[in-house]
Amino acid sequence: MTTQKVTPIYILSGFLGSGKTTLLQRLVNYWQSQGLLPAVIMNEIGDVNLDGLLVEERVPMTEMLSGCICCSIRGDLSMEIAGLIQREAPDVIVVEATGIANPLEILDGVTEAALYIKIDLKGVITVVDSAHLLELYRNQKGKTFRLMQEQIRAASCLILNKTDRVDHDEQELLAGVISRWNAYAPVLSTVRCDVEIPDVLESLGNDSRLSAVLQASSQEEEEVGGNNPHAHQHSHEHGHTHTHHDHVMVYTHYLSGPVDSGEFESFIANLPREVYRAKGVLTFSDTASRFLFQYAFREPDFLRITPQGEVPDVVVFIGEHFSKSTLEQGMRALEKA
Repeated sequence: MTTQKVTPIYILSGFLGSGKTTLLQRLVNYWQSQGLLPAVIMNEIGDVNLDGLLVEERVPMTEMLSGCICCSIRGDLSMEIAGLIQREAPDVIVVEATGIANPLEILDGVTEAALYIKIDLKGVITVVDSAHLLELYRNQKGKTFRLMQEQIRAASCLILNKTDRVDHDEQELLAGVISRWNAYAPVLSTVRCDVEIPDVLESLGNDSRLSAVLQASSQEEEEVGGNNPHAHQHSHEHGHTHTHHDHVMVYTHYLSGPVDSGEFESFIANLPREVYRAKGVLTFSDTASRFLFQYAFREPDFLRITPQGEVPDVVVFIGEHFSKSTLEQGMRALEKA
């Protein structure tokens, strides 16, 4: 069996007009300057014709324009990611979501790809229009206000953009609002998303060059680091882990081999309540079949499957404020049993 390269993935969130497209272009330019091949999955073109721009720059791109990632076509997102990786073998992927998307639903869609191919979900970068947020905060009602809260709450890194459109006192007010909604994500104030890209990537706990990630044999993120930007980084044989400030958390564990079904079920039954979603593909040592595993509302479900092609054994956990190191230890114990 060949060893799959782990592909880092970033989710780019924010309302239409917030500056997502500008930041996306800066990200693409940065990675290209590092000799990397970035790819883009766009759920919405926005107000700039990025299609021609990215094609000219030889950036593989997939458009998903038939609906919103977080609802009608969410199930297609994982297949788009897997197909893009298999066709183009990019070094890094950015998923730019429509402005009306709920990031938690996008997280669920992206992590589905881990069942098909090895990925490393780095986090959610959310771009916020300062003036728009100020208007919504002053009114504090309606679906748009609640969605803005959700987009900020789910962010791993926040870009408070267009700060030239608010005065100093208003900018201070917005900083306080954001910190109440999300005390974990660093906030970078910008005009026209003019930000040092290494600062954005490092705020997610990443090596800004991505080279270490690309050489890693497997994947994922590690314990929430609180407010300590210098928290210890750790890598191991079956997973790549690192620290960042995000409280909406994903831990992906690629297994080294079959595990006992009874012990796995016991492990799942004792998951902390902070883990509200899990899924995976598993091989059990006491059965001949492979299984698709799903966990929601504290109930597990197993479906016997026969995967086509090279599909890794993997389990993905999604939740808030849980200890990734505890889950990692539990999974490793299963592997050794």
